[in-house]
Amino acid sequence: MNRDALTAQLVDPCSGADHHRYGFELPARAEFVARARTLVRERLRCWRIGGDLHDTAMLVVSELVTNAVVHTDGHLVACELLNGAERLRITVQDQGSSPAEPHVCHGIEEERGRGLLLVEAVSSAWGAHHAKQGSGRIVWAELQRSDAVYGAGFRAGFPYGPERPC
Repeated sequence: MNRDALTAQLVDPCSGADHHRYGFELPARAEFVARARTLVRERLRCWRIGGDLHDTAMLVVSELVTNAVVHTDGHLVACELLNGAERLRITVQDQGSSPAEPHVCHGIEEERGRGLLLVEAVSSAWGAHHAKQGSGRIVWAELQRSDAVYGAGFRAGFPYGPERPC
């Protein structure tokens, strides 16, 4: 096991085991933010998620991964997507130890920090907490699916209908 690993090894998303969960780890360097977007774009295509939800997910992933790279000092960043019937949940975990909690900057005078303002604006919910295993912080956002019933609960396990593997 990689001593720098953030999370347990995720199930291969195309193995037939769980097609509603997808995750990856990348080096926590700015040049890998584009790779994170590429991996998420490919998974969303595989799940046949397009339109506004796709575009919003790409924005959220870009902002959360960038924040994890810029504001922490870890070696890895992990990203996980959970494709639920009502919501798409995006989770990013870093290894760093930034002294400040992630926060939304509402002032236009601030040079940085407006990324979470965007995440807050486009998400149905978002939050952050310290990682239970290892060091670092987890920041997550949920995106409401436009075809979902408003107010339906986010269910664990994601046993939602037939899904073709990639």
